[in-house]
Amino acid sequence: MIDVTNVVMLPGLDGTGLLSTRFVEAMQAQGLGVQVLPMPAQGPQDYATLASILRPHLPASPFVLLAESFAGPLAIELAVAGPPGLRGLVLSTTFARRPVPLPAASARILTQAWPLPPLALIARLLLGQWRTRTNLRELGLAITQVPAATLRRRAAATLQVDVRALLPELVLPTLCLHARQDRLLWPPSVAELQALLPDARHVSLQGPHLLLQARADAAAAEVAAWMKTLPP
Repeated sequence: MIDVTNVVMLPGLDGTGLLSTRFVEAMQAQGLGVQVLPMPAQGPQDYATLASILRPHLPASPFVLLAESFAGPLAIELAVAGPPGLRGLVLSTTFARRPVPLPAASARILTQAWPLPPLALIARLLLGQWRTRTNLRELGLAITQVPAATLRRRAAATLQVDVRALLPELVLPTLCLHARQDRLLWPPSVAELQALLPDARHVSLQGPHLLLQARADAAAAEVAAWMKTLPP
């Protein structure tokens, strides 16, 4: 067992960390600290640029990198570069290449000015039956904190990313959390991640795409239990 108590978290598409409060609290209850690294709200939002911006903010002391949804390919890119303090990787409800059955060329359409779907539709897609007044309010707040153009650029980036070739280079311990009621990720995308990371620990939990928000305690318990198994 290795003494790692610090988790660096890369949030999902909103990139703010505002949706991570309950998960952070659940991790603290497990004796683990979480540092959320927000993403820049302006400028290019492709994965290579975001990696170059966030890489200097990774700690030198031992840590586990945790990424959800949009941030999964970003975490994979950062992890393969071998930050000196990195001891493990957690990937929650994420993907190695485009998560929906749309061609990469569709990214051009997403970068154009189109209105965001209504909050009720977004919540149904991301939270499903786990919608509550509290997480609806938090989701609405997180979305309004980020320019719509930035959200569109990030959504477009997911259609163009493909980090499958990097996965064999992930030699560090990896935990993958999958949500059984995920209405966003294309099932073949999830299966692909499972197949390409055969040595990772794969855990499927009851819950929606926003698993860390809707099932914070259960997810934190899985992460904490897995961290206790990290080799010296």
